[in-house]
Amino acid sequence: MLKFDAVVIGAGAAGLHCAAIAGQRGLKVLLLDHAAKLAEKIRISGGGRCNFTNRDAGPSNFVSANPDFCRSALARYTPADFIALVDRHRIPWHEKHRGQLFCDTSSADIIAMLVAECDQGGVQRWQPCVPGAITDSSEGFLIKTERGTVSSAQLVVATGGLSIPQIGASDFGYRLARQFGHRIIETRPALVPLTVDAAERTRCAELAGVALPVAVETGEGRRKSRFDEDLLFTHRGLSGPAILQISTYWRPGTPIRIDFTPSLDLGKVLVDAKAGSRRLLANALAEHLPRRFTEAWLVRAGKNGDLPISECRDRDLAELATGLRRWTLTPDGTEGYKKAEVTVGGVDTRELDSATLQSRRRPGLHFIGEVVDVTGWLGGYNFQWAWASAAACARSLRSGAVG
Repeated sequence: MLKFDAVVIGAGAAGLHCAAIAGQRGLKVLLLDHAAKLAEKIRISGGGRCNFTNRDAGPSNFVSANPDFCRSALARYTPADFIALVDRHRIPWHEKHRGQLFCDTSSADIIAMLVAECDQGGVQRWQPCVPGAITDSSEGFLIKTERGTVSSAQLVVATGGLSIPQIGASDFGYRLARQFGHRIIETRPALVPLTVDAAERTRCAELAGVALPVAVETGEGRRKSRFDEDLLFTHRGLSGPAILQISTYWRPGTPIRIDFTPSLDLGKVLVDAKAGSRRLLANALAEHLPRRFTEAWLVRAGKNGDLPISECRDRDLAELATGLRRWTLTPDGTEGYKKAEVTVGGVDTRELDSATLQSRRRPGLHFIGEVVDVTGWLGGYNFQWAWASAAACARSLRSGAVG
């Protein structure tokens, strides 16, 4: 039977990074994954260029039932640390906006870097290799696999969440956590497009492909969340960065509120236009909003876009501006895990050590990355959690467990 200091299950972002760091610390490490292709989620991320971190990543950019849990790991492995690793491998990158960093060429560069780091640490990689039953032993854990049973003093679970099942996502990590007595915070799709009911869907479908900057919010009082990003109309509802962001906070049955002119006092703009122009109402509005959207909105609002704005009543202009500043609707659902970038919920962090990601119920058992109840915003934050939680775990693993 092969014996290891640590077995890491899951060869995604967190698993690869953890295995590499542990291997380079002198541990004998086995990394195994059931998927045929390596790190598919990294490969498809960022439109194929991998938004590998965000310069501004901090605890406030994450959602969890235990919000302070992520502070320790994020503080001890920062975006600058991962950028330094990328630079050492001479991977060209650029900053898009809001601190989002992307590869210049391809996400394959990040995958190759992580594999090279694993190779430098002498990590053994078995893939595809489906893990089977995992049981306690006098030396730690016995892990049955398609290639035989292995023994390990420490076990790291980096199996991700339920998002994008078509590339291999599964509930393996949650089932294993429950096996060892851990609670699971209820999971749901996040960073996911929202769908609307049949009547609203027809209107959205007519605008499919139209994008515009908005402010979107949900919740009330201290639970209110807001994002200023672009919205995209789809055939089934709403998408785009603004909607993906708010989807993490949205709960079924609750409304969202959208401001289509967040940087504009539209009421004043329309009144001023009325005073000094003979333009049609539709043309005046289209100076500030996409033409297709403007025409559809005027129909929705029951306004005559062919009327010269100088002939419009002030009351009607104010009503039009108010409707565009606060459109309220209640989505009927999401596009589900197949379109979700991440999963909200996961292993309850109140049962993990924040400095090591080790289980408080079973010493030697660790959970890192997306399988844990820590979910970041869109824009590189979830990758930074993967790197930070992996590093915190890897630095805590014990060497010398194999004779």
